Amino acid sequence: MAVLSAEGVTFDFEVPVVVVGAGACGLVAALAAHDVGQEVMVLERDENPTGSTSLSAGLIPAPCTRLQKEAGIEDSPELFAKDLVAKTHDHTPHDMALVAAQAAGPMIDWLMDTHKVEFELVTGFIYPGHSRLRMHGPKSRTGADLEQALLAAVSNADIDVVTNASVEDLYVDTTGRVTGVRFRRPDGALEMLGCKALVLASCGFAGDVALVQKYIPEIADAECCGHLSNTGDAVKWGLEIGAALADMGGYQGHGSVAHPHGLPLTWAVITKGGILLNAEGQRFSNEMRGYSEHAAEVAAQPDHIAWDIYDSRGDEAGMGFYDYREIRKLGAIKTANSLEELAAVTGLPLADIREEFEAIDTSARTGTPDRFGRTFTQDDVLSAPYHAVKVNGALFHTQGGLVINAEARVLREDGTALPNLLAGGGAARGVSGDSNYGYLSGNGLLTATSFGRLAGMTAARIAAES
Repeated sequence: MAVLSAEGVTFDFEVPVVVVGAGACGLVAALAAHDVGQEVMVLERDENPTGSTSLSAGLIPAPCTRLQKEAGIEDSPELFAKDLVAKTHDHTPHDMALVAAQAAGPMIDWLMDTHKVEFELVTGFIYPGHSRLRMHGPKSRTGADLEQALLAAVSNADIDVVTNASVEDLYVDTTGRVTGVRFRRPDGALEMLGCKALVLASCGFAGDVALVQKYIPEIADAECCGHLSNTGDAVKWGLEIGAALADMGGYQGHGSVAHPHGLPLTWAVITKGGILLNAEGQRFSNEMRGYSEHAAEVAAQPDHIAWDIYDSRGDEAGMGFYDYREIRKLGAIKTANSLEELAAVTGLPLADIREEFEAIDTSARTGTPDRFGRTFTQDDVLSAPYHAVKVNGALFHTQGGLVINAEARVLREDGTALPNLLAGGGAARGVSGDSNYGYLSGNGLLTATSFGRLAGMTAARIAAES
């Protein structure tokens, strides 16, 4: 992979807007550019577009959508941005958090009304860190269905998506303008494609071991459950071009990946009073802080595993998610009618389990936070039958990347914008800060779709002006 001089280069063909990557970010960017009249081509490395989108639950947080209003929920971009900033402990730029929050609602309505992408508002529980019900997703709660819906919209718009097209090189002139790309086909043939604007939607670097070890050593030894084609292409090209990078220590982990099945157990079970016990039968954190930061915490426990413990309320909430239903089919969920049975099916020490349950009872009865700062109510106290799933911590996708502005234009180190390079999703700096704890549920698809649409609109404008 390289950035090459554009001097004297002749391209096989040219398209005004080229998008690298056919996940949610790239497909939304393509639709946005198409809708304002520009021809677009999407280049996808894999034979079948899936990416991080298909591995997710397909949920996008957005305020002030039609669905929210129909449900009588009062929300605002400002409130959402406040939640985003608070989750990072004030370690994400306020202006970009507000940009994402302001773009999200209109983006959902646009996909529904213009491109017939179906969404539902997730009700029944609020994800940790969100102050309103604002999660939107397919009825199935699967990213695979969201990806297929976006692919259908792109197909209906007659936008070309070229698969098995691995972009290797960018051609850049002396001003920093990208004039085209070179991509490799499965038979080894190289093709040259010129463009007037380029959108990088190739996600982050979770699949590149060396980059993870360099930027996020705390999670380098954990399982990677993300898309392994996320090899940091955008970061590597950006560094060669002179783009600024930021928040490279930010990532979305997950502290409850069913082991050894490799499927994420929804955090909905935690919101219904669920807890995490390590291999010694002891709690080790405030589980309500969120699932991302728990990836490293679970990985640091004895044997690098933990057990999710919850009851029928968590089970009912979980059944709304495809991955949870698959986990159940695989036999990963153990059920016990007493604490004694719970100890038997998990192999955890009964005395320690009892001690933790008694501490929770005390917290709920007195209304005081427990030793980790979590407050339990009487409604949170678990009751038999109990459910237990053995889990580990895993890395899903990174949140640091190319610094962009409110138009999704990639910035140089001095803050000036590169002439025609755009980025979104995992290729760009997100709104999760520079750590594991800053990831608010849905941030990945939030920046993929919100920044993706902005990138597509800006790319179309640049192409029209060229």
